[in-house]
Amino acid sequence: MPYFDAASAAPLHPVARQALLASLDEGWADPARLYREGRRARLLLDAAREAAAEAVGCRADELVFTPSGTRAVHAGVSGALAGRRRAGNRLVVSAVEHSSVLHAAEVHAAAGGTVAEVPVDRSGAVDAGTFAAALGEGTALACLQSANHEVGTAQPVAEVAEACRGVGVPLLVDAAQSLGWGPVEGGWSLLAASAHKWGGPAGVGLLAVRKGVRFAPQGPSDERESGRAPGFENLPAIVAAAASLRAVRAEAEAEGARLRELVDRIRARVPELVPDVEVVGDPVRRLPHLVTFSCLYVDGETLLHELDREGFSVSSGSSCTSSTLTPSHVLRAMGVLSEGNVRVSLPAGTSAEDVDRFLDVLPGVVAGVRERLGVPGAAASATGSGAVAGSGAVAGSGAVAASGAVAEDVPAGDALVVDALGRRCPIPVIELAKVIGDVPVGGTVRVLADDEAARLDIPAWCEMRGQEYLGEEPSARGGVAYLVRRTA
Repeated sequence: MPYFDAASAAPLHPVARQALLASLDEGWADPARLYREGRRARLLLDAAREAAAEAVGCRADELVFTPSGTRAVHAGVSGALAGRRRAGNRLVVSAVEHSSVLHAAEVHAAAGGTVAEVPVDRSGAVDAGTFAAALGEGTALACLQSANHEVGTAQPVAEVAEACRGVGVPLLVDAAQSLGWGPVEGGWSLLAASAHKWGGPAGVGLLAVRKGVRFAPQGPSDERESGRAPGFENLPAIVAAAASLRAVRAEAEAEGARLRELVDRIRARVPELVPDVEVVGDPVRRLPHLVTFSCLYVDGETLLHELDREGFSVSSGSSCTSSTLTPSHVLRAMGVLSEGNVRVSLPAGTSAEDVDRFLDVLPGVVAGVRERLGVPGAAASATGSGAVAGSGAVAGSGAVAASGAVAEDVPAGDALVVDALGRRCPIPVIELAKVIGDVPVGGTVRVLADDEAARLDIPAWCEMRGQEYLGEEPSARGGVAYLVRRTA
């Protein structure tokens, strides 16, 4: 059964398993003690730290192990902000950072700090010049991921680090997704990562803080891990994490090239096999193993369940699969289609046969989901089959649909109103596709929706289907009215 969600958690590397089992016998004692068992444990911990530091590209005394990558991020952000409180209370982050960074930013803002969010382009990358411009007076810390966890786009870390260095602002890099593929280039100041992303055991993170960076650990601390990660070290897991990091880095060049070819095949073939698909993320500056695409007119949760039934484990940034019912903040920041989103992240050892079978299965799965959702056969060509009273479309002449829309909600000059209030993605876009063909060229459609995903999906549908998105405005009936002009 192919597992295609390595970006969430990579399968345990064989070297990690071997090191974990061996160190359970040798590394159970307290490494802070001076007796024989403690000294043996200390030797294992020091060796693991040296190996991890070499892979990161820092000194061993600059690196500590934490209980998770999230804890590493939180400790790094809070400690750097506290250490530089005299410089200011401004935190600069990109709009597509991992949720751990954004949660740390929320805590900072709640405590009275200020947070500046740097936008990204449609590929998910920040512009180094725009990021540099955000480093205004009073900036205490900047955060930029090395590569995005959802779409794989690599960020210009070296250029941003140079800009930060020029104004004396430390840069924290979340390298969780990329560290297994290689060191982070550039003059970063702090770096966080998580072992389960590269095939190490869960429950081990690492935080590197360069010498000279002002840093004041926050919260309770003790004498362990330089006071930056209190509590008894999970030494067997740490040894396994360091051993697996060294192993995957030794394999990274060859395996990365092989997986990149497989991902390129997915990027090229999915749009050919499945109508109305948007492949997102930078096609070149990206992680070698990850690709994300979104399927128009598809319920993301159903799509993932159907792929699972076919034997493929994938993930999604679609709001249809989220308990918050809001689209991924990454897809939202990029301004790309969020519905029917699929993230494929290939673990080491993935075969070409597995990828080919995925490409064989995907078109039928998507077609089946669209059929169950009532997507008209003509929707792919954006001609529609005509408004149906039960669909929520209301003619501009004042007809009343079963959805409850009434004539006074229809401004003069609008050709059609689609009432999708109370309906989740992808229904608003499906209803729009059903009626667009009934609108004269130059006429407009007003889509009423209260699903947050519509704010992304309707503009994305317009771009994909060659229609003109006019913007949004409040609706008298609640939710938002999205305006679309038919251009062809």
